[in-house]
Amino acid sequence: MEIGNLVIGWQAIVHYFMHLVFPFGFAWVFFRKDWKKAGMIMVLTIFVDLDHLLASPIFDPQRCSINFHPLHSFLAIGIYFAGLFYHKTRWLAFGLVIHMAADLSDCIWTFKNCHECYTSSSLFSLAEKMKF
Repeated sequence: MEIGNLVIGWQAIVHYFMHLVFPFGFAWVFFRKDWKKAGMIMVLTIFVDLDHLLASPIFDPQRCSINFHPLHSFLAIGIYFAGLFYHKTRWLAFGLVIHMAADLSDCIWTFKNCHECYTSSSLFSLAEKMKF
């Protein structure tokens, strides 16, 4: 898709839709009474990406953020899932899980076009360890 001189690919559209639009739809379906507040909290989890500032380079289009950045680690993701079961953290936890799903979809899209990106990622290492 081209907007003026800016070319936006489907990967970016899906990625940012999942970060910025999907949480409001999810909140409307599951938390209808407070959907605006729940949706906003879920969208604000985009600030978890501040951990990207710790990486060098800060942005690498071929890098998978899952288990690379501290707040995108397997341990952190496990904590986010645990937060789903505690009433006071549920909206935040759903936002973080949705955020990780968006980033995982980005990884998969990248891996489709870059096999070396996949084989050098920790997701590949995990998949290899899980083989029986």
